[in-house]
Amino acid sequence: MDGELLGYGLLLVVAYLIGSIPTGVLIARLTGGIDPRQVGSGRTGGTNALRAMGWKRGLTVALFDGCKGAVPVLIAMYVQAPDVVLALAGVFAVVGAWRSVFLGFHGGRGVATGIGAMFAIAPLVVLLAAPVFLIVIGLSRYVSLGSLLGSAAAALIMLGLVMAGIIAPALLVFGVAAAVIVWLAHADNIDRLIHGQERKLSFTRGQRPS
Repeated sequence: MDGELLGYGLLLVVAYLIGSIPTGVLIARLTGGIDPRQVGSGRTGGTNALRAMGWKRGLTVALFDGCKGAVPVLIAMYVQAPDVVLALAGVFAVVGAWRSVFLGFHGGRGVATGIGAMFAIAPLVVLLAAPVFLIVIGLSRYVSLGSLLGSAAAALIMLGLVMAGIIAPALLVFGVAAAVIVWLAHADNIDRLIHGQERKLSFTRGQRPS
């Protein structure tokens, strides 16, 4: 039993380290792009990578960030870990994306990593929450607002699926924790949204941090 718990603990550490991989910075260095930490919000996720390096590299960053969330969960599934460990693997990956040990506990906002983890844990939740995310961004051009409302919708949808007996209750740990992390990571965006100062989605490169 102690060995099993140690193994699960090691799995969570690995999940955090995978989530911590600084995809945006690595893509910038490997392709000669602008370091996303020097642009816009200074974050390293897909949205700011898009601002820094254009949509192709921004999309690449987002896809790899999604994989950072999915891989730890798939590993947990492969070793037949309990549902709560699956959920926590996703949570630790999102924390790593938000507070990367490789970037001095700086990073992105964990959205793409959270989507990747959710897709591995409960793909139906992603399919049902995606319209909220996309419609809000399409109407407002605020990626932050879409991320906030999309993560909240995902948590509520997951709760509904748990109550309907479609997914295991322990998996709700991920839905709630991931939404909380995303909201905490967007604290500065929330402040700018309230004061009408938030940046809208733009394909213009090279905007310095503000």
